Amino acid sequence: MEPLETERRVIDAAEALARSLGDNENHAVAAAAMDVDGRIHQAVNLYHFNGGPCAELVALGVAATAGAVQLLTIAAAGDRGRGLIPPCGRCRQVLLDHHPDILAAVPSESGPVVRPVRKLLPDTYFYPDARGRRIFRFNKRYHDAVLAGVKTTTIRWDEPVTAGPATFVFEDHPEFAHVDGEIISVEQTRLQDLDAEHARGLKAHYPLMPEDSVLSRVSFHVQAAR
Repeated sequence: MEPLETERRVIDAAEALARSLGDNENHAVAAAAMDVDGRIHQAVNLYHFNGGPCAELVALGVAATAGAVQLLTIAAAGDRGRGLIPPCGRCRQVLLDHHPDILAAVPSESGPVVRPVRKLLPDTYFYPDARGRRIFRFNKRYHDAVLAGVKTTTIRWDEPVTAGPATFVFEDHPEFAHVDGEIISVEQTRLQDLDAEHARGLKAHYPLMPEDSVLSRVSFHVQAAR
């Protein structure tokens, strides 16, 4: 996915910090992570021969120290002009367990993209005791309708959704709006069973979605605004 404006801020912060690292080989990678309130938490790695922590893991600790419970996006960049770099396997596993809906910025041939961490670590073990609170994302244009209880259902493709409490986040909202909510139910439906107008809208949102896709019809409600 192309980074949204807020996600580009995270990438820019990581790259700017990486450019400031100089020639200290003990600190060669910088990371930045954005929480649901829009705060950016920055950190650098700490190299050690016995396995010093990566910048992404240090950033998780910095964010937790600042009181951040849920993180939306994370990016890491290398010193000496290396630019954006993807998280290593260990970092991917930790991110999945503690922030299962975080988006990680990675380089591509066309420039930076953001991917759900689950896409970077498919078919992996999920630590059951981590209990990271889920994040459910909406386009910011649905903010008023969701909060007013007018919009209570949505259809998603290729997005694992489970019933239970979640934080509803409105992407790129100027005030980083988010509310406590609950996923009431998740039912399967098929793209071909939708009316033509609804199907066209979903295809525009999910350009890679095949015609025989199985979709999730998600019912939800807002609990209380933060």
